[in-house]
Parts: sequence; structure tokens; C-alpha cells
Amino acid sequence: MCRSIKTLRRKESKPTEQEIHDAALQFVRKISGYRTPSRANAPAFDAAVKEVSASSRRLLNGLAS
Repeated sequence: MCRSIKTLRRKESKPTEQEIHDAALQFVRKISGYRTPSRANAPAFDAAVKEVSASSRRLLNGLAS
């Protein structure tokens, strides 16, 4: 588990787009093993961050409070 990813589901406030992006970035870094991907791998890395962000947003929006 990525210990640096904080829980984004909170009762007091919704997560910001930046928080969702940062969590997605940490997740993709952990899975890929890259902190910064090579130029050849950057498109796949960036696409994964966008997909994980979108998935995370859908999940958070779909959860009952």
C-alpha cells in the first residue's frame, strides 16, 4: 500500500482535484516503479494518472455518505 496516499473521503469536505491527482500520481509511481518516467514511457504514465484520477473521482462521487 502507498502509505503516502492519504484518505480522500472525509465528512467535513470533498477532496480537491489536486488531492485526487496527487493520490493518483503516487499510486502510478508505486505501480510503475518510476518516480519520473523516461520520455518513451511518459505518455503511458500520464495516461494512467488521468485514468486513476477519473476512477477515483467516480468512486468518491458514488459512495454514500
